[in-house]
Amino acid sequence: MVENTRVVVVGGGYAGVMAANRLTQRDDVTVTLINPRPAFVHRIRLHQVVGGSQDAVVDFQEVLAEGVRLVVDTAARIDAAGRTVALAAGGSVGYDYLIYAVGSGSAHPRVPGAAEFAYPTATLEEAERLRAVLVAAPATAAVTVAGAGTLGIEIAAELAEAGRAVTLVCGEVLGPYLHPRVRRSVARRLARLGVTVLEGPDAKVTAVMLDAVQLGGGRELPSRVTIWTAGFGVPDLAARSGLSTDALGRLLTDETLTSVDDVRIVAAGDSAAPSDLPLRMSCQAAGPLGAHAADTVLSQIAGEHPAPIDVGFFGLCVSLGRRAATVQLASRDDTANGFSLRGRLAVKIKESSYQGLIRHLADEAREPGSYAWKLRDGRRRDLVQTTRGEAPATAERSSTAGRSSTAGRAATAGRAATAGRAAAER
Repeated sequence: MVENTRVVVVGGGYAGVMAANRLTQRDDVTVTLINPRPAFVHRIRLHQVVGGSQDAVVDFQEVLAEGVRLVVDTAARIDAAGRTVALAAGGSVGYDYLIYAVGSGSAHPRVPGAAEFAYPTATLEEAERLRAVLVAAPATAAVTVAGAGTLGIEIAAELAEAGRAVTLVCGEVLGPYLHPRVRRSVARRLARLGVTVLEGPDAKVTAVMLDAVQLGGGRELPSRVTIWTAGFGVPDLAARSGLSTDALGRLLTDETLTSVDDVRIVAAGDSAAPSDLPLRMSCQAAGPLGAHAADTVLSQIAGEHPAPIDVGFFGLCVSLGRRAATVQLASRDDTANGFSLRGRLAVKIKESSYQGLIRHLADEAREPGSYAWKLRDGRRRDLVQTTRGEAPATAERSSTAGRSSTAGRAATAGRAATAGRAAAER
């Protein structure tokens, strides 16, 4: 009798749930999803949780295939040699293949006082804690948002629309991803909402105090509630487990999303660094990367060579309060251009993105293998080769399967550049 192949997915975000659902195509594969929460977090609604206009919790029954076993716990360590995942509550889960989809969270702030007095917002628990603080604070209390990437802009707009006095400290420039023309449009909308936007070389928070923030140049700004949205980090599970990571801590993989250390481990989503050239941390990339990770595992089970990733972008949706939004358009390689959509159309697109992400997961749960992504970037292979400075090399890697595949390591310069860019924008 042939035993089922055991696949464990670590992380139940957009990428992890997509991967888990897709793996159920085969009846001889058992899928276990390890996630620290009993419910799915619709992460791109967290700014609305902070503003009190929406919830971000979805029942796993709505998005997860019936055949997937859910283990509510935190993965403490991956034992690649023993093919087990140790759980924080005790015990372990064995696997034949593992998909590493632990996602991302708030980066640890290095600014003095930020860890003690500022409120991060990258997780559900952080957003709910901040919401409670805002509810308790007077309506006239000064609010400072540090960091002007997408999350910072969306939180500032949400709170200003609700009547809060908000200052957005950009750290050089508003919306680093945005094209200058689109950036000016976003700035005008924020101004209409009453948000004070601080840009320039001195628009950086250098210290956070209980009731104020200090900016570059020594300026002090009163702040009853300081919100920290400056950058994203990833869990250190891979590093703690002895696996190779990039400078930010993402799992290093080849172009098929297979770990450079072990062909039995495949990565997806924000925590993946294919060829040390990770895609922008975003829900846009999470779905395709989750599906591709599952396809890589299924190919390996079938004895076939996995395909390289080919994921393109359309741009970036930014909500500017409940009644306005901007859709920054981009080339498929994720380079922003001077075109954008605004007005009611942009609001509809932004709202449809909330619903669309959940629908994609639910559809894949009902019909595994049906999800397909239309946007592709055929130039990535050239980028990888150019970054290496040579043609892709094939390296032997030790594993119990005894297979060889592309090593997928890129130059250190490419690592530093892409790590900074990915952490700056969602």
